[in-house]
Amino acid sequence: MAGLRSCTRIRPVLSLIALLQVPLASAHPYYLDPPRHGRPLPPGVYTITSTSCDDTVLPTPTTTVQQLPDGQPEVPASQGPNVIYQIEDGQIQAPHWGHPEQAPLTTESSSTSTTTSTSRLTARDATTSIQPGGRPPPYNNAASSFSTSVPDNSLTSLTTSEVQSASSTELAPTSTSGSVISSLETSGQPSSQPFATSTLTNATVSLSLVDTATLPSIQPTATSAVSTLSASEIFQPIASDAPKSLFNTTSDHPVPRTGIEPQSRKLQTNKFYSGLYLDQQTSPAYTLPYAVSWSKGKGQMASWGLSITHTERYQWANAPATQSKDAGKWAFFGAPVGIQHVVLSALQLGIDPNTGETPGLTTDSMQWGSVKANLYPPGWMTPVVSFPLLQGTPFITAEYHWAQPYIESSVGFATLTFVGAVVTNTTYKYRTTLRDNTVWLIYVTPADKGYKVNKFDLHPSGANITGTSLFNGVIQVAKIPTVGSIPNTYENQTVPEAIYDASAGAYPVGINITGSVNNKEGSYTLSWTKKGVESQSLLMFALPHHVASMSYPSQTGLTVLQLRTTTKGVATAVTGDSWTLKEDDLPIDMGFAPWTPSQRNIKTLSNVALQAINNAGAAELQQNITAQADSGSAYYDGKALAKFAALIYTLHEIGGDKTLALTGLQKLLKPEFARHINGEQIWPFWYESAWGGIVSSASYRTGQPLEDFGNTYYNDHHFHYGYFVYAAAVIGYLDPTWLQNSTNVAWVNMLIRDYANSDLNDPSFPFSRNFDFWHGHSWAAGLFDSGDGKNQESSSEDTMSTYAIKMWGRVINDAAMEARGNLMLAIQARSMQSYYLYTSDNKVEPQEFIGNKAAGILFENKIDHTTYFGANVEYIQGIHMIPIMPFSTYIRTPQLVSEEWSAYFSNKTNGTNEYIDGVQGGWKGLLMANFAMANESAARETYDFFADPGFDMWFLDGGAREWSVGIYIYNGLTESFGFKRGVELQRQFLRRQTHELDFMSTTEVPDMISTRSDPDMTAQPVVQ
Repeated sequence: MAGLRSCTRIRPVLSLIALLQVPLASAHPYYLDPPRHGRPLPPGVYTITSTSCDDTVLPTPTTTVQQLPDGQPEVPASQGPNVIYQIEDGQIQAPHWGHPEQAPLTTESSSTSTTTSTSRLTARDATTSIQPGGRPPPYNNAASSFSTSVPDNSLTSLTTSEVQSASSTELAPTSTSGSVISSLETSGQPSSQPFATSTLTNATVSLSLVDTATLPSIQPTATSAVSTLSASEIFQPIASDAPKSLFNTTSDHPVPRTGIEPQSRKLQTNKFYSGLYLDQQTSPAYTLPYAVSWSKGKGQMASWGLSITHTERYQWANAPATQSKDAGKWAFFGAPVGIQHVVLSALQLGIDPNTGETPGLTTDSMQWGSVKANLYPPGWMTPVVSFPLLQGTPFITAEYHWAQPYIESSVGFATLTFVGAVVTNTTYKYRTTLRDNTVWLIYVTPADKGYKVNKFDLHPSGANITGTSLFNGVIQVAKIPTVGSIPNTYENQTVPEAIYDASAGAYPVGINITGSVNNKEGSYTLSWTKKGVESQSLLMFALPHHVASMSYPSQTGLTVLQLRTTTKGVATAVTGDSWTLKEDDLPIDMGFAPWTPSQRNIKTLSNVALQAINNAGAAELQQNITAQADSGSAYYDGKALAKFAALIYTLHEIGGDKTLALTGLQKLLKPEFARHINGEQIWPFWYESAWGGIVSSASYRTGQPLEDFGNTYYNDHHFHYGYFVYAAAVIGYLDPTWLQNSTNVAWVNMLIRDYANSDLNDPSFPFSRNFDFWHGHSWAAGLFDSGDGKNQESSSEDTMSTYAIKMWGRVINDAAMEARGNLMLAIQARSMQSYYLYTSDNKVEPQEFIGNKAAGILFENKIDHTTYFGANVEYIQGIHMIPIMPFSTYIRTPQLVSEEWSAYFSNKTNGTNEYIDGVQGGWKGLLMANFAMANESAARETYDFFADPGFDMWFLDGGAREWSVGIYIYNGLTESFGFKRGVELQRQFLRRQTHELDFMSTTEVPDMISTRSDPDMTAQPVVQ
């Protein structure tokens, strides 16, 4: 194969397969017992199960908790200033504060919370504590005494720079290892191939042609590709229609909303914090670079606090490559889960020894990029500790509400140093070294200036640190990067520590996003709501794709503080309340027709190609569309509709056979689309208001979570609905009168509001369910719990769903939607090329892994070079190719395509490609079609493949792929080998196809005809 030369003339026409190969892409069927792809861990990596001691009932606290009757009772004077109250619903806590001159720090109530009845008060003594877990202290010396409450007078006052050290005779057992999920978690995940396994019969329906004279109004009235585009604010409401006007509705859902407080905004289903409300509520929330999880009485410490974890690369697990499927050195890599480096808790959080009641976890203020987690003691609903959690937060921040701080570590604290004030009379710092030699900072910001900040006591065992009671304020934890953990950075820890100091006491509690587009330039701004010490600068971690697109003046906030993430490279700390990120090459001129970044839209077609389009299209339109588009699967239905939409568009706009195209439009595509709008498919869509979304009714009907690809549980909505949106865009483009039916437009808009809503205040749907504007790509996993966080398999289908939004916005003349789709495509191109698709110069992912060229499955905590439906190379690489459409060349660069081919598919012996020859079904055609985008040599090899006399058309996955690849090759030959030789080769191919399909005319035709102006591509002439 030739070198990596770019063929700037061939790719526009070769990419026509992209347009036409819409169908049969990736969200896969679910099975109750899917195959597992386990692998042994390499030497030196251990899987451990945390252990805990048997429960032992400790002495009962001497201070009683008083339950008051309904009404508004007076506070008994004997209770004094330490009594605090909760109203029955847990929403409000009103203290009788011991220092009236100092206003207490209260938890900011969510603006979206629903206020309920406040008829009953419960009182407790704020100095009362319970030994967390109701268990013996985790010390080597089992005889060590430990009371259920640590009196304030037992805690020593510290002087500045005073160091406390754990006693070598009382050290608690430590654990620096966690659990590695070495087998693929397949619960709720697809496990079948994305391609249909049965072949389609071409001629199953006899179509009579429509009389176009009776359809004068059905013709495009606008261009599908533009040269200018402007939107000053791209995040505008899409629509305000109530779902009940279009869908059957239900108010329940099979997945309980465990611990979620009421809020007016609809709940997120696919975000980083779902582990806090799914299943046992103990799976990590990956804020990156940290991970946090509720300990829930588990692990070595049997703690009930929030555990904080950060791992270095040397702690990661990996599996060596398998020669049959991996071109890199690693088959997968990921961080262990369950290491409790630091646990933020309170002595009030423990099992009640009298009742056996346990603490609980609630969540509120759930938004697309933030959530608040709350821990409350037994018998209470009001939290004693709350944690505002956001992606990129540099500190894990705990807001304490009149509780006694209790900080634990399963690794063990070796030393604790009271450093003193970093903000005068406001914020104070402790530095602790763990027994694994990592250094962490603990910042204390009390609301009460009389609080004894210098009385945090390190237990001799090194297992915990205890503060004095009645703490109302903020404690923040941050890790100092280990020297040498990131090459070419600071040589000591004083510089990053100073950066943390400058922001300690300030923290984010919410995030907002705005954006604009001006022609090919777009930008979006992430801004945070700051809380805490106003004079301190806000600090946030940025991922590599953020740093690469950061504009001035946001760039001035970049610091040298960096921490490694597991799957997103090195995160860089940035000061400032907001970032503005810019993309300067938006594909605004990309329409329905083939497109490349260098040559933009297709410009010429030979007459031979046009003949093939129309003849092959006539055969394809005789397929039974109902059998394909009413399959019992939202995903397969959408793919079938999109396939026929692409076929009809190409016949109409490129082949020029308007009669045939309009016949397919009127008799096939529009009726089948109407079937879904009318709810007449096998599993109609419903709107469920519990979480807030459009879902398949399948799981409601069958009781099976995995029915209809798990759509009911919010898996893969962008994959499923993106195809419907694309098909609707084609219909609306070809027949603008279809858009005059408000139901059609509202129904399609409703699907977009489900998976890519742009309205933060939409009462029916959450904002941006799938696309994550912090990560720069979507997450496919819905309401299924996973220890490694959210995941997504197909990067290409993710991008397809965005391309569909762009095109629908163009067709309905919604400039904000069209602009938003263009900007999202640019963000995806940057993030996919960093985290999903790996050229040899990738500096983000481990060098041991980038040789694989594609991620396989990307989780928040690991990357696994495999798929849920098998480990064949064509599956793993191909899942990031399908569907090939105009956006494909924008995401998949010629360098990537060429390197990937060389790594896996170029093994030839005596002119025979051994690997490709062994690939079966539609995967073979997909691989070859993708390869044609690489360079001229690739185009020639692709021609040889498709022109082979023994070629099986079902290698193109049936359906529209047969004729779409024909177009791809016809035009590629003309551009690659010159006009005369190209046309000769095209005729040879045409004669072979004529023989095989038995419907093409053998009449000789002129080589080319005159240029015309194509309605789809203003200023881009098409030779017809």
